[in-house]
Order: sequence, then structure tokens, then C-alpha cells
Amino acid sequence: MNIEFTAEQLAIKDAIERICADFSADYWLETDQSGVFPQEFVNAICEGGWFGIAMPEEFGGSGMGITEASILCQAIAQSGAGYTGASSVHLNLFGLNPIVVFGSEEQKQRWLPPMIEGKDVSCFGVTEPNAGLDTTSLQVKAEKKGDAYIISGQKHWTSMAQRANKVLLLARTTSKDEVKRKTDGLSLFYTDLNRDHAEIREIEKMGRKAVDSNAVFYDNMPVPVEDLIGEEGKGFHYILHGLNPERILIAAEAVGLGRVALERAVDYAKDREVFNRPIGMNQGIQHPLAKNWMELEAANLMVFNAATKYDAGEECGAEANAAKYLAAEAGYRACEQAVMTHGGMGYAKEYHVERYMREIMIPRIAPVSREMIFNFIGEKVLGLPRSF
Repeated sequence: MNIEFTAEQLAIKDAIERICADFSADYWLETDQSGVFPQEFVNAICEGGWFGIAMPEEFGGSGMGITEASILCQAIAQSGAGYTGASSVHLNLFGLNPIVVFGSEEQKQRWLPPMIEGKDVSCFGVTEPNAGLDTTSLQVKAEKKGDAYIISGQKHWTSMAQRANKVLLLARTTSKDEVKRKTDGLSLFYTDLNRDHAEIREIEKMGRKAVDSNAVFYDNMPVPVEDLIGEEGKGFHYILHGLNPERILIAAEAVGLGRVALERAVDYAKDREVFNRPIGMNQGIQHPLAKNWMELEAANLMVFNAATKYDAGEECGAEANAAKYLAAEAGYRACEQAVMTHGGMGYAKEYHVERYMREIMIPRIAPVSREMIFNFIGEKVLGLPRSF
């Protein structure tokens, strides 16, 4: 395996870094404190044509892969934008992949160009409060009546719903007790988020305040039949085509955030003097930071191993899950060590590392828990009996 970046891929990284250079650490601190969405940053990324990096060229995209999208997202996080910056754009990079794979030509033409151009803002309606990681137990219903489906029920942790005009929505069209396999009976829609039939309540949370997360209550929301992706009842299988890319991008961002935290810790350790010597001379400071670097680099290899396999059309479930776990854990330890290296000032917002510490909890929790990744590896890779 060779994951040396090509000249074109390095050019992507350089271009994103130039955009990010216009948005200082203080800009991201302000968005974190105020909760104001970083629209100027999103506009800059969109104007550069980056929303379509992994979308087909015939619909206005660049026709590249998840590898290039991962380079983009990692550069954003590593700039100091963290998950606030990365989350503001990354749904555009992978979220509509089920449409690319399973949508009709008419649907692709209708939906992809407005997203790539930044005219549409999408959110992801999958998680529910009573289902958690058990996607086959989703309860939001889509009942077909004439030329429309009527959607009712509650979704949870729907990011960007405050701003979105579109939603990629997974709903049950056949009750669970009427299907042969528990993965059947779910259907996938991409449709207007009709606020006349959807109540959106923002969830106050630990970090990433500027990118909203929400509970969404659907009350008889009509969805035209032409907004159904693929066949009715096959939505679970369709949504899987967005899960591995999501894990890979989340992992790339975790490495990026860990790296910027490490960079700040190293800079502080060089400059901060105690007992007439820089604290970086002390092995108690130096060794943990060296360990952080090694862990981040190792995780990054798995990230781009997974991305390379995905882009080659190879099975990459194990690699994508492993990348997400390893990157989140390495990123967390780097952010924790950055806070500890700063001592008391690590607890102060002006030094930024406390924000990184809060944001790095996102990839440790979402989009799948560490324990479910262990279950997957145990069963699918090691061949052990299913444990749940």
C-alpha cells in the first residue's frame, strides 16, 4: 500500500490551508462563544468549488474521492477550525453519496447541482431517541397516501436543521413486525424540510456551539413520491453507502484536531519557563507529547488506508471503523495532553486548547460508539460470536 499524496492532492491541501489562513483562532473562539454559524468560512469553501469535491463531474462536481475529501476536512480541522469548521461543511462532502449511487438521473440532476453550488443546505435525519445505534429499530413512519408519503415521528441529533432547507431522511414504510429481515422496511428520502410540519428544537451541548444539533418532530409532513431514493423498503442498505465515508472523514478531522492541539502544546512548552528553564526540557512534558505525535501518525495511516480502499471500490468496513476509533482516541489524548501542558492556562478559553478538548469528544461518541466498533471488529474481522 502506498499512501503518498499526489501533487494534485497536495495542491488541495495547500489551497484549503490558504482559505483557512484567513480565519484566525480568535474567529473560531468567537463562533464558539456566540454560537453564530461561520457563514463567511462556508462561503469561502463553497466559492472555491470544494463542496463538490467527491461529486460526479457531470453534475458540477470534481469527480474526486473520499481520499481528497479527507485531505480537505483534515486541513480544516488542523487549521484550528476544529469540528466547528469541519462540521459546517462535511455533510456536503459525503451526505448525498446514497443519491450518487442509488438515485435516478432525474434526481441527481435535480438535487446535486444546488448542493454543490451552496444553494441548498442539507441535514441528516437518521438518529432517533429510542433507537440509538440500533438503526433497524427506527420508528419514524412514512405512510404512503396517493402521490405522497406522510412522515410522522421524532428524530434526534439532526445537525444543521436550524439552517437546512433539505433533509436526507430515513423512515419506516413497513412496520418491523411485517418484514422478513429487520433491515427491511426502511425507506430513504431526500426532500424539503417543511417547517409547517416539522418542529425543530436546538439541543444545548458541550462544544461546537456554532453548528446546531436538534431534535426534530415531524407532524404529518408530506413528501412527494419522486423524493423516494431507489426502492421502497431498501433505505437501510442505501444509507450504508454514507456510513463508511462518514467514519473516514470524522477520523481525518480527529487527527487534524489532535495535530493542532499538539502544535499548541509544543509551542507553549518551548516558550513557558518555570525554574529558569522551558518546561519542554522536562521529560515529564516532552515524552507524552512525543507519544501523542506517534499515535496521531499511526491513526492517520489507517485513515488514508480506509479512504484508499473505499475509493478503489474495495470492502473497507473494518478499516473505516478502526480509523474512526484510533483517530478519535489519539486525538483525545493529544487534546488532553495539550490542556495539561498548559497547566492552569489550559483551562482558559483564550489559549484555545480547552475548546479542542470539548470538541474532540464528538468523534469519540459519534457517529458510532467505541463499543460498537469493538463488536464489529470482533465479529466481522476476528470471527467471534455476535455479542449483542
